[in-house]
Amino acid sequence: MLILEGIATSAGISKGITVKIDSHDDTPVIKAIKDTESEHIRVEAAIHRAKTELSELYEKTLSDAGEEVAAIFEIHSTMLEDEDFLAAIFNNIDTESICAEYAVYMTGNQFASMFSGIEDDYMRERAADITDLSKRIIGILTGHRHNPFVGLTEPIIIAAHELLPSQTIQLDKSRVLAFISRKGSMNSHASILARSLGIPAVAGLENGFDQIQSGDYLIVDGMNGLVISEPDNETLDSYEQKLQVLNQETLRLRSLIGTKAMTKDGSLIEICANIGHSDECLQALEMDADGIGLFRSEFLYLESDDFPDEETQFLAYKKVLETLSPKRVVIRTLDLGADKQAPYLQIGEEDNPALGYRAIRICLDRTDIFIPQLRALLRASIYGKLAVMFPMITSLLEVKSIYTLLNTVGKDLKSEGIPYSEDIEYGIMIETPAAVMITDRLAKEVDFFSIGTNDLTQYAMACDRMNSKISYLFDSGSVSILRMIKQTVDAAHQNGIWVGICGESAADPNLLPYYIAMGVDELSVSSPKILMLKENIQSLEKADCIIQCAEYLD
Repeated sequence: MLILEGIATSAGISKGITVKIDSHDDTPVIKAIKDTESEHIRVEAAIHRAKTELSELYEKTLSDAGEEVAAIFEIHSTMLEDEDFLAAIFNNIDTESICAEYAVYMTGNQFASMFSGIEDDYMRERAADITDLSKRIIGILTGHRHNPFVGLTEPIIIAAHELLPSQTIQLDKSRVLAFISRKGSMNSHASILARSLGIPAVAGLENGFDQIQSGDYLIVDGMNGLVISEPDNETLDSYEQKLQVLNQETLRLRSLIGTKAMTKDGSLIEICANIGHSDECLQALEMDADGIGLFRSEFLYLESDDFPDEETQFLAYKKVLETLSPKRVVIRTLDLGADKQAPYLQIGEEDNPALGYRAIRICLDRTDIFIPQLRALLRASIYGKLAVMFPMITSLLEVKSIYTLLNTVGKDLKSEGIPYSEDIEYGIMIETPAAVMITDRLAKEVDFFSIGTNDLTQYAMACDRMNSKISYLFDSGSVSILRMIKQTVDAAHQNGIWVGICGESAADPNLLPYYIAMGVDELSVSSPKILMLKENIQSLEKADCIIQCAEYLD
């Protein structure tokens, strides 16, 4: 029996047969070139392709693991725009007269070495992001992609020198029992992904990693950072008991199915699910969601080579509404732009896309795109309880313009003899400071608010959450953000409408007492977080939460 100590990066315990992924040499062949300008063009084309791929990975991760984890690929995309990184690639091409792929390889190594030498753990782990990104660009340039995880057919424990985030997210998690790796830390993006996927992981095994071979039977203890190879019977029995305790914990949470998310003193909150695909509805129901608090309709656009037509959208919305009926389904109209780019939309490059042509701004400008979506939504409304939500609102004029289009669409459907429900709820995302400042007026025009804490925090704090130098400013629990949320909730309730939170902070147990104290009506989170959130609510008293909130915000 061999016991190795590493870093517990994702909780849980698994046991099984190991498949060791050998380190693959991705060093490209160095070629001397004369036409450096052509190599510049190749790099620019590869970077454009990489941005598209990263956008697709972002959307897949957003659906599978949530926005906080998907931000990993936003960071990768941001790195592609780093002027120093690009200048270094072009400089290596020009000064060394070498091909584009080798110039990227050299630059990646230079930057990864620079990050590896930084004392700060978080910044040091960005070396893996540089490596991942460089390999992506090289693969595009050479046409050779290497993914060692392709072809897995049985559940296994994966042992790898280093787990790159783009590889990890593409794994079939039903076939992965655990991860172990020579390198990595709590702050590595692969570790963050493992935690979000609920897969036990131990990283940082260093030289001990060499003692693990394919075919070894391992116990991976993601609670204590241990990897045990060929355990003896006593150890197996001990871990069998530990697994039973973990299984009991899972069963304990599942026992909450059918109970209400109600505080000890009787304050009730709806717990809904965020989804990106219609096939996620069953998981939401399995986790006892009260409904769908956010259906990101942009996935229909991002997964298509062209604008999805009205019928395609209608069938997708109909499926979700029928599956969840009679529970409410909140469908957000397409939220493209910024980090979510559909190439066929041809938005073009923007200096600051987060503040640019996106979401409702595109919809109101391109009614040829928006009207088919509105028609599909209204047509689907007869199959369940539909609520439609509009993102990135900053003014009353935008809301009134939306209603003008809705009236036109409704009249057209009636003239065509196509039925739709008259009981649709219409709401807006509160995710800009401009919207917060006029919530008293907006509340008179809509049926509900849903607060998007990620964008609201970013805009209010003037903080790019992908910029590691100022990441400490991105705090959805700061007094300023919580006061904005309270102002929004107060305005909603004074005008008789409900208000929810669909940002990542909705599942934060540290912020939950404040949301309860403020009277937030609904929290919408990824399905795996529903039961834990319900348990947290049931453990609190609103009266205590109100005292805590007053002490912090006053």
